Amino acid sequence: MTQPASPPRPGDTRKVSPVDRTSPWRTVAARADVRTLSLLGVLAALIIIGGITKPDEFLDTRNLQLVLTQASVIGVVTVGMTFVITSGGIDLSVGAIVALSSVWATTVATQDFGFAGVLFTAVLVGVGCGLVNGLLIAYGAMVPFIATLAMLASARGLALQITDGKTQIVSIDSILKLGERDSYVLGIPPLVMVFAVVTIIGWLLLNRTTFGRRTVAVGGNAEAARLAGIDVRRQRLYLYLLSGLCCGIAAFLLIILSGSGQNTNGNLYELDAIAAAIIGGTLLSGGRGTIVGSVLGVLIFTTITNIFALNNLQSDVQQIAKGAIIVAAVLVQRRTASTT
Repeated sequence: MTQPASPPRPGDTRKVSPVDRTSPWRTVAARADVRTLSLLGVLAALIIIGGITKPDEFLDTRNLQLVLTQASVIGVVTVGMTFVITSGGIDLSVGAIVALSSVWATTVATQDFGFAGVLFTAVLVGVGCGLVNGLLIAYGAMVPFIATLAMLASARGLALQITDGKTQIVSIDSILKLGERDSYVLGIPPLVMVFAVVTIIGWLLLNRTTFGRRTVAVGGNAEAARLAGIDVRRQRLYLYLLSGLCCGIAAFLLIILSGSGQNTNGNLYELDAIAAAIIGGTLLSGGRGTIVGSVLGVLIFTTITNIFALNNLQSDVQQIAKGAIIVAAVLVQRRTASTT
């Protein structure tokens, strides 16, 4: 039987093999690459299916631009959701916050302040709702599920009260023009460019900053993070503020896209954002998150919706397909976790 190498004694000049401390990180990186490649494969398969079933409509430039534009709104929300889930939390109120931000920003009084007034109001309302969520969860010791569920009900009710069930039409030309083809830059809609910027900033924030490392640490083991000197409560507050900020930006993009504010905006966004983050590789239990995977998840869901719409398939079948994808993604996560 092979004996373990004895530690070097004073004066011993023998070389000791260094321990490969990078192997766990290489393993994680390899799994992340496999996961990303798998998602790209699924997206490529969907594009092929769309091209085969409806080649003229699906592969048309305008349709592809529409897919990316629709993905941009929910995509911005998903970036914020990814941070929250990575920290071990959840935010069920994102869709309602988008609705409240959009209707508050499109009231007649707000539109009197022009483009800047609408943008500022949408972002301010989103951040304000995120602040309430963060305070209740971080300093009020409320369970994230309960706190954000309460915000969902409250924000939806307030949005309905503001609009009285009516659609608020936007009359600011500078906002409406951003949704027209004349505003596209090299064929890229402005909403897609905003989504790209948010994605890049989110990736850098999660992977290249102390804030991102603290987020992962809190999600992995909050008590260990606290003992390591991280202010867990403050970190969670910041994360829900970030989620609210993303909801405010998404609300403004939705105003550009629809040219109006409605209390029904953002319906089921919370489910789509959570699902996109999960199938992208973000652990629902926290401790691991990926912005790239979440974005690919958004694109997969948006492409599925577009293919179903072009083929005149029932929306209930579409929901069943999404549910099956979510279940499959969670099972894969559990299998991966059990083998580590």
